[in-house]
Amino acid sequence: MTATPTVEDLRVIAEQVWSSYLDPAGTGPLLPAVPADADDVSASVSVTGAWQGHVVVSCSAGASRHAAAALLGIEFDDVTVDDVSDAVGELANIIGGNVKSLLPQPCALSLPHVLVEEGLTARFPGVVEVSQLNGSWLGESVTVRVLESTADVVGVRAA
Repeated sequence: MTATPTVEDLRVIAEQVWSSYLDPAGTGPLLPAVPADADDVSASVSVTGAWQGHVVVSCSAGASRHAAAALLGIEFDDVTVDDVSDAVGELANIIGGNVKSLLPQPCALSLPHVLVEEGLTARFPGVVEVSQLNGSWLGESVTVRVLESTADVVGVRAA
């Protein structure tokens, strides 16, 4: 069995992403939280190569709008659905790239696939969750999951 990212790895990655991109002033950090079923917006990147699986970032609609406002430098009330899709996709890409750096090489990362609806993780048959980080940001839920493929070959579908 190959090494997989731990919850502690995800915590460190998430803290770095939040402090660098979403909360540089340090006023609204990502806080540990109990698991929530708020995956109104989900984005994933697929990892292929020596390790195969997915990195999935899911969050409530409110958290996705806060992320778009922070990443794009716009007011919360001005955020559009396209802004949400771009922002959450970029978060999956950034976090996925950091997770990929912890995996056996060579590995490649797909483009983000974003769904602005519930239930993204149910769309990944043949995977097992290897780590999950649950958080709260500005009172909204955020979850980061690493899913490892249990199949020999994984088809990559990029958005």
